[in-house]
Amino acid sequence: MMKNVLEKLVMNSRKAIDEGCYNITKTLPKSKIDLKKSIRDNKHASLITEIKFSSPAEGKIKKYSDPVQIAKSMMSGGTKALSILTQPYLFDGSPDYFIKIRKNVKIPLLMKDIIIDKIQIDAAKKMGADYFLLIQALFDKGFVDDIDELIRYGHRNGLKILLEAHTKTEFENALKTRADIVGINNRNLNTLEINLDTTRNLLHNYRRRWRSKKMPFEPVYGKMIVSESGIKSTNDIDFLHNCGADAFLIGTSIMKSSDIQKTVSELVNAI
Repeated sequence: MMKNVLEKLVMNSRKAIDEGCYNITKTLPKSKIDLKKSIRDNKHASLITEIKFSSPAEGKIKKYSDPVQIAKSMMSGGTKALSILTQPYLFDGSPDYFIKIRKNVKIPLLMKDIIIDKIQIDAAKKMGADYFLLIQALFDKGFVDDIDELIRYGHRNGLKILLEAHTKTEFENALKTRADIVGINNRNLNTLEINLDTTRNLLHNYRRRWRSKKMPFEPVYGKMIVSESGIKSTNDIDFLHNCGADAFLIGTSIMKSSDIQKTVSELVNAI
């Protein structure tokens, strides 16, 4: 088991920044599709499928192959957006294949990385990202300062933010920010263990409280909720949907599939 996972992830991002990983020269246009609207209007399960070849928890997930072809297979299966790893260390991610995908697809893209600096947000904008990820735990534990400033900076640059939480405290703090979407990570980043009940436990009281007021869509402080990590089957989708999740971010189980398009389609039709 890797110790001090969060600390290691932050160190890796600093290393990647120092090495010029995020020095992007050309600027690409982002998608014209409103992700939140497409999720809101979708009658089936709304998936954000993730392209990653390795992870701290799984090690090597898939032998490297054409990321553009993977992206197109996911789109053919019905995904609403793509999450693309740009962190080179532990994830085998790359801004280069984010750029390749952006040049070939029109749907919204999420820059999935350990964002600790405005330099990475600048890179997200230049690569044509629609969203970038922030992790609430990094701010709550003091690894990174001033989450509100990074969110404001993203918004000023035309980007939206998916802010990820795992614990009750992180979730409550995330809801108070101006992040556009809140993600519930079913994986504990300290132990790397997964429990889908994380989504149920965090949403139970909030969904019940706000729905009792007959609020319209997005009853939790105006936030759309995405459940992340550990989602493998249509039963998982059904369970998390019933817990109150609006969308589902799925990476490893799809990347391991021998038929990505079919797997995505089956998960989309879980609802």
